[in-house]
Amino acid sequence: MGLFKKKAPRVIRKGDGNQVSEVRTVNGETVVVRKATQPQPAATTTKTKRKPQQKRKPKQNGQKQAQKRSRQKPQQRRRPPIEIVEPPETARKQMLVRKSPHQTQIVVLEGPVLVEHYVAKSDRKSLVGNVYLGKVRNVLPGMEAAFIDFGEGKNGVLYAGDVNYSEFDLNGKPKRIENALKAGDPVLVQVVKDAMGHKGARLTNQISLAGRYLVLAPDESVRGISRRLPDDERRRLRESVGELRPEGTGIIVRTAAEGATRDDIKGDIDRLKATWDKIDEDRKAANAPQLIYQEPPLVIRVIREHFTKDFRRLLIDDNEIHSQVMEYLAGTEADLVEKVNMYTDELALFERYHVEDQLRKALDRKVWLPSGGHLVIDRTEALTVIDVNTGRFVGTTNLEETVLQNNLESAEEIARQLRLRDIGGIIVIDFIDMEDKRHQDAVLLRLREHLAKDKTRTQVFDVSHLGLVEMTRKNVSAGLLESFSEICPRCSGRGVLLHEEAAATGIPAHDHGAKESADD
Repeated sequence: MGLFKKKAPRVIRKGDGNQVSEVRTVNGETVVVRKATQPQPAATTTKTKRKPQQKRKPKQNGQKQAQKRSRQKPQQRRRPPIEIVEPPETARKQMLVRKSPHQTQIVVLEGPVLVEHYVAKSDRKSLVGNVYLGKVRNVLPGMEAAFIDFGEGKNGVLYAGDVNYSEFDLNGKPKRIENALKAGDPVLVQVVKDAMGHKGARLTNQISLAGRYLVLAPDESVRGISRRLPDDERRRLRESVGELRPEGTGIIVRTAAEGATRDDIKGDIDRLKATWDKIDEDRKAANAPQLIYQEPPLVIRVIREHFTKDFRRLLIDDNEIHSQVMEYLAGTEADLVEKVNMYTDELALFERYHVEDQLRKALDRKVWLPSGGHLVIDRTEALTVIDVNTGRFVGTTNLEETVLQNNLESAEEIARQLRLRDIGGIIVIDFIDMEDKRHQDAVLLRLREHLAKDKTRTQVFDVSHLGLVEMTRKNVSAGLLESFSEICPRCSGRGVLLHEEAAATGIPAHDHGAKESADD
């Protein structure tokens, strides 16, 4: 971003007659390109390998033309693949919490750069994680879904794939939603995605309770362990969890469990099991629709999911929230309590760390890159499109290297923008065209490496025949833009002003626009 301008790329060339290595340092990243060159043969070797008849035989016209073409277009040398060397992580992370009369904001900084943002508005509370005893309104076999009244205004939708069929008596019938649910039946559901626009909340019958280190599920078949953990840590945690797991329950081990002791794991399991026992007890006495279990506030959920030992500190500018966080961490991970501090400076917290400026830029359609290139991010009903442009970046060597450097830088920034803006669903990226397959692989590698920092599940596909990169990111929340915007009442979100009179009268649209301005 323009606020934190980085140094221009620095190129170092070194090598001998048989090998040349190019080490490029671009925005703190090192790209090593090794090129093997063919040694020049000695004059004696050339004479001994040359056929005698080539000297004496006169050249024909076809031979002359071939020789001429060979001089004009030298033989292409085979290039080895590019090696991308990632530097160690040096950015120090910190979390900031700001409370205002209308909302609570939580941001994550890596060094001075804003990478994540969460907001809880006073008039629009998230229902994700809440457990309800709902009532089935209708079942649609053709849609393989059911609409559930769970007491929050608009009905939620429960798809067939989110039903725990082991809870229902199917009498030998196939596992289909119409065989498990009937209109009027009570059903225990959990919100997995808030209502967005005209769509109701997404529900699941496969209940799961998230803790600090684990996720507990009443379904025994649900088991797993985070792939982000090292192999030796996975083995250790698998043994501990296997011994402590309550009978008849499933457990998923989270990344935050790295380094957790056996007592830590046991304490988390006990808390989650007690919560589930209370849910199971309350559902029996409840009348549908009714709230059975409510997730803690957003601040606690974000700290539970993201705040680990990797963070430098957590700054909070509100006394009440500070007390809640201290109480939660004291009961779950006391080692992190010392990293929580109250912010009491006169200068506003977000102003002190330049968060407001970065948030303002994150709401723009265009994102400038440090080198001078830029991204254009457009959101549609079906998908999000990201266009990569070189802009003012002209490079230093040749077009191929310029495109590669720009795309590598763009891949890193795209990964950050997806986290910051919380963009979900289908995403199509139009990188600058790269003819070299090795360059395409290098850009995809850079994109996947930086997406690995994202807690939200992503999937990146190879470059298509049209030169596009398609990817998906789990859609959980409304996103940054939707949180601070509303549909324009004049253009209905299209971004254009329609002049219907121009089609009927033949008068140019700009004349109608001038007339409307004069009337105003």
